[in-house]
Amino acid sequence: MDEQTTKEKESEGPTGDTEEGNKPEVYGAIDDANLAAKRLKDANKVKKELLDREEEFAAKRALGGRAEAGQPPVKQEISNEEYAKKALSGELNIK
Repeated sequence: MDEQTTKEKESEGPTGDTEEGNKPEVYGAIDDANLAAKRLKDANKVKKELLDREEEFAAKRALGGRAEAGQPPVKQEISNEEYAKKALSGELNIK
């Protein structure tokens, strides 16, 4: 009886062409492209949200008085030749 139920299960499957064969390679490539496009769209949405948050943070920082206020001025080094030219032309305030 065990053999008979096994044979019945095997014979219950569809016969003939079920149109579920391998997809042509073109459809596989199209599906892959659609999936990649969806992932890019999702990534762009996340990137836009992060950029909006970053812009908001920069604006709050600038308006909050914490941008560059109170920073000591950056002293620029000049070469010896430039120093000599400025000293001789009177551009430097040497006492």
